[in-house]
Amino acid sequence: MSQGRVDTQFVIFPAGPTDADDLARVHVQSWRETYKGLLPDAYLARMSEPAHARRFGQMLMKPGPDDVILAAADRWGLVGYAQGGPSRRRVADEAEVATLYLLRAAQSRGLGGRLLADAARGLAARGAKSLVISVLRDNFAARGFYEHLGGEAEPARLEPGPGGGTYYEVAYRWGDIGMLYPLPE
Repeated sequence: MSQGRVDTQFVIFPAGPTDADDLARVHVQSWRETYKGLLPDAYLARMSEPAHARRFGQMLMKPGPDDVILAAADRWGLVGYAQGGPSRRRVADEAEVATLYLLRAAQSRGLGGRLLADAARGLAARGAKSLVISVLRDNFAARGFYEHLGGEAEPARLEPGPGGGTYYEVAYRWGDIGMLYPLPE
């Protein structure tokens, strides 16, 4: 599957405990860039890099046996990450990418597709046959990205969200996880 122009200036690698601070920086900055106008400004302003760094540190010190946590960097540092594991829906053989974020400066360069493909490959190696990822219903850029990669949208559902509100999310599903990465010949 062609994912368009791929920028080879990036490297993707398994994240480790020493990456927690950088993952937190990317998380907070990408949320502020991505969700402005979709989530309350006050919530985005209150996001704490140190709090997220602690959460990432704990997750990276004791990952689940089927978890995949990948970081993406350019020559100046981390610019994105993806994290996934077993599906929250507890569907047999289904994995879920819970988070996939890139700084705006790293978007539209093929890196998001590479991160998703590498996460899918890692989850498939752990036994997953299908994959799901959820996105805010009104995040049209992300929805277009997942549709371009062959994800099939499920009906929107109301979910509790950050800042105490509720938000509509759309899950995108790939019935065959192998659709996201080239299979070995």
